Amino acid sequence: MTVLTEISFPTWNNLTVPSLPKLRSRDFLELAVCYGLIELVIWTSRPLQRLLFWIAFAWILATTLVHRPDANTLGLRLSGLRSLLWITAGGLLFGGLLIGIGFELQTLHPLHGAGSLGLHMAGYLLWAFEQQFILQNYFLLRLLRVLPTQFAAVIAAAVLFSTAHLPNLVLAVATLVWGIVSCTLFLRHRNLYALGLVHGILGLCVAISVPDAVTHHMMVGLGYLHYHR
Repeated sequence: MTVLTEISFPTWNNLTVPSLPKLRSRDFLELAVCYGLIELVIWTSRPLQRLLFWIAFAWILATTLVHRPDANTLGLRLSGLRSLLWITAGGLLFGGLLIGIGFELQTLHPLHGAGSLGLHMAGYLLWAFEQQFILQNYFLLRLLRVLPTQFAAVIAAAVLFSTAHLPNLVLAVATLVWGIVSCTLFLRHRNLYALGLVHGILGLCVAISVPDAVTHHMMVGLGYLHYHR
């Protein structure tokens, strides 16, 4: 019996067997509804899109809070922020590389959109953090309980994250890679602040380095298809 206490995830041969199927079914249902709502938001035009966005937001918030997670589980603790430095430094280095390539290829251009540059950047950083919350704290944490291994959960979470960026192939490939990297870093360091910041940095660097004719103003779903210069 002492061996069972060393297992980090519930298994079929420990004392939590009766509750495991119910927990897995609940996690799967929450994932399916969340992803379905996200796809509806992506592939719906306004004004219905705005309504669906807030429905999706409410679903994610409610089904997260009902599990009563603590700050450590969500990667929102303020202690141990040392990892913030080197993860951010890595993001800045790679972002600088993207800008350097764009400079050499003469593809650098201003950010698309109205309003001040500072507000635009701040808004995108906030949206990047929200995306990381969904990826790590919604997709990944549930997939860890649904799937048999951490590796399978990381890959599945990254694939869900990537397909939510279709039909934008540039973003789909980039988010697949970043999804795997960020989920792996999250499991090791549990620091959502660093991942949200790096996501924002890399997204902004892609936005100004890759031509809008390719990224369609970083749009996904219906917005990507309705792109016009």
